[in-house]
Amino acid sequence: MIAILIEDEPLVAKKLVNLLREVDDTIHVEAIIQSIEEAVEYFKASPKADVIFMDIQLGDGVSFDIFEKVNIDIPIIFTTAYNEYAIRAFKVNSIDYLLKPVDKAELAGSIEKLKRMSATAEASNATDLQKLIQQIVSPATTKIYKHRFMARHAGAQLVLNEDEIACFKKETLIYIVTNDKKEYVTDYQTMEELEELVDPRIFFRANRQTIVHLKSVESFKTDHYGKLLVKLKNIGGDTVDVSREKAASFRAWLG
Repeated sequence: MIAILIEDEPLVAKKLVNLLREVDDTIHVEAIIQSIEEAVEYFKASPKADVIFMDIQLGDGVSFDIFEKVNIDIPIIFTTAYNEYAIRAFKVNSIDYLLKPVDKAELAGSIEKLKRMSATAEASNATDLQKLIQQIVSPATTKIYKHRFMARHAGAQLVLNEDEIACFKKETLIYIVTNDKKEYVTDYQTMEELEELVDPRIFFRANRQTIVHLKSVESFKTDHYGKLLVKLKNIGGDTVDVSREKAASFRAWLG
C-alpha cells in the first residue's frame, strides 16, 4: 500500500510514519509534503497512491485549499488537532478523521476500513457516516462524563465538584489540586483512567503527569523547542509543560 503524508511538522510526520509501520509494515510512504503549494504541484502530476494522510492546519493555510486548485481522487484520512472541520472533511473524499495525537488502535481501524472499501469498491453507507460525524462533532452528547470526584481527607471521602479543581497530578499517587492550593489523594490508578472520566471540553491532558482545568489556566508561553509552558492560577510558580505535538490541540481547546 502506497501512502502520501501532508504534514508540516517533521517530528509529527516521523512519528506517523513509525506508527504506520507498526500497524502495517506493507505500507510505503511515498512522499511527505509540508505545504499547500507543494501539494498542489505534487498532485498536478497525478501520482499513484492508495491513501493520503492529511493534516488540516498547514503553515500556508488549510489543506482544503488544495482541493480548490487540483482534483484528488485518492482516499484521504485526516489527522488533525481540530474537530471543527469534521463535516467539511467528509465532503472531500475523506474516509476517516483522526484527532492528534493519533492513537495506534484508531489508526489501525482506519487502515482496515480503507482495505474493506478497496476490496468492495464502495464507500461506507450514509448512516455510518452520519454516526461518525456525530461522534466527532458532538462527543459530549454520546458519552457521560464525571463532574464530581472523590478524594481522601482525614480518614473520610471528600467530594469535590469539577469547578473546585485546578488540576489532577500524578506523583506516584494521583492527587486532586484544588483552586485554593490544597492537595488530596485519590484512588484512581492511572491518568488514562481519569482522562476517560473527565469532560474534554473542561479538562486537558497536558502531559503524562497532569490534567488541567480550563478555568485554572492563567497564561502560557512557548519555549525554544515549541513546547508550551502553562501557568496555572493559585497553585504556585511552577509551570505545566505541554509538548510541541499537543500545542495546537491546547490552543484549540482554550478556544
